[in-house]
Amino acid sequence: MNYKWWFVGSLVLWLGAIAAVGYFFVKGQIVPSRDTRATIALSEAERDLVLAEMRQLLKAVHGVLQGVSSRDLSGAGQAARAAGMAMAADVKPALIAKLPLAFKAMGMSVHRDFDGLADGIQAGERGEQALKRLSDLTGRCAACHDLYRFSASP
Repeated sequence: MNYKWWFVGSLVLWLGAIAAVGYFFVKGQIVPSRDTRATIALSEAERDLVLAEMRQLLKAVHGVLQGVSSRDLSGAGQAARAAGMAMAADVKPALIAKLPLAFKAMGMSVHRDFDGLADGIQAGERGEQALKRLSDLTGRCAACHDLYRFSASP
């Protein structure tokens, strides 16, 4: 009889812990904001890392535009590949846990689409097709910046 209650209690605690982890995985670390965007609370180092990644994405956009405009599709493909899924491979789990699910989904779709852009260029897509893909990508970037902002705490 004692074992039964011990088992039930352990099971309830385990399920509660799983539910809490799941909740924070979906919600992320959102705090009240000064404007209409959701504010994601990060440490200064985490915020710097995310902003550095965004700058890398912007440099990849520039590289694709530069390659397409100069008819260097190989260079455009290399720039796109640099912002693909490999770029997101080394993000620390503690940082990922603080990001809301919608932000994570949007970010991963951008990285996947950069790989798709690189694949398309490599397969012989014309510059206009690459620009259309890039337009779709940057539309998601703008939407994300409309939805989220970061705050940093030491």
